[in-house]
Amino acid sequence: MSQHDQELERRARNLYLRASRDIDPVIAGRLRAARRTALARPHASAARRLLLPAGAFAVLALATLMVWQPGGGPPSPTVVAQPGDSEPNDLPPDADSADPALYKDLQFYSWLAYNDTRSSSRK
Repeated sequence: MSQHDQELERRARNLYLRASRDIDPVIAGRLRAARRTALARPHASAARRLLLPAGAFAVLALATLMVWQPGGGPPSPTVVAQPGDSEPNDLPPDADSADPALYKDLQFYSWLAYNDTRSSSRK
């Protein structure tokens, strides 16, 4: 311990002794009763000692389940229709293989798709 720490401890002890001499006997009795009550309940601290590891285990289990999804193997590759395919596909073509003119009037194609669905639902 350094000299400063020893001085601080001595001053704190003197303050405590002076304050304990000046305390009201009723308050001193209440403080002693509260201390006895707190010391008589060791099961509360035992519960806290058990809750910390249980909580840590629950967080670890949740994190593990979030990372590892059962039955969620690697995603299957999506097949996109090429211009020569006869099957219609709802997916847009790849940007590398698509005609750049298709992206020129995207609003027109959106309008066309919207009107096509409206007219097919009326039939």
